[in-house]
Amino acid sequence: MRLGRIASPDGVAFVSIEGEEADAAHMTAREIAEHPFGTPTFTGRSWPLADVRLLAPILATKVVAVGKNYAAHAEEMGGAAPEDPVIFLKPSTSIVGPGAPIVLPPSSERVDYEGELAVVIGRPCKDVPAAKALDVVLGYTVANDVTARDQQKSDGQWTRGKGYDTFCPLGPWIETSLDASDLDVKTELDGVVKQSSNTGLLLHDVPKIVEWVSAVMTLLPGDVILTGTPEGVGPMTDGQSVSVSVSGIGTLMNPVVRKSGR
Repeated sequence: MRLGRIASPDGVAFVSIEGEEADAAHMTAREIAEHPFGTPTFTGRSWPLADVRLLAPILATKVVAVGKNYAAHAEEMGGAAPEDPVIFLKPSTSIVGPGAPIVLPPSSERVDYEGELAVVIGRPCKDVPAAKALDVVLGYTVANDVTARDQQKSDGQWTRGKGYDTFCPLGPWIETSLDASDLDVKTELDGVVKQSSNTGLLLHDVPKIVEWVSAVMTLLPGDVILTGTPEGVGPMTDGQSVSVSVSGIGTLMNPVVRKSGR
């Protein structure tokens, strides 16, 4: 099932997205009665997908991200691949949906794209062993871990560089039936491929990541884990457009704009 959130003339709703992405004109959004966790029930209302606006597919209490989880990316960042997962937090206020602008803060001279696979948690959990990790996963979506690279380097910790509003685009929806061990991840900037890799190259796979994170903190329904970005990260500038695609899920596109003032 594809789960999403939309804004329609009737308000905001969780929906099931039905139809094939290749035939977008005939895709529909079927309204879920309450929330997408467990076994969803439906209200009976639906809309053509073309008549509604896709929002970020989930409301997270927190976004937990994994740094340097591809060996080639660790190398391009100038360091060795970590033996254990390195995690950091992005605030929930950094989340935006498909088509929403990524706003470049005037205090940064370099803001990078980082395309990656995102895991969405489906139920409260703590201390989950890797062997049971997929039991707590609702599904997967596409993410862009936008980063003010100069501030990440100068600060010595990553909160400011990773935490601006609009620095966590998610979407276009959550795919609940997916094997995350062999998915192509691609990032394009103005149509030019900048990142191209596969989740089979993750240093720490999804079960290991869920085990590691849940040993530290309780995960709640809707929480998002970013699994790490492959090599090829680079800067975005005002007026450009960045698209991240993950096979089996879809494409997340966001324009890039410069915020004026300080």
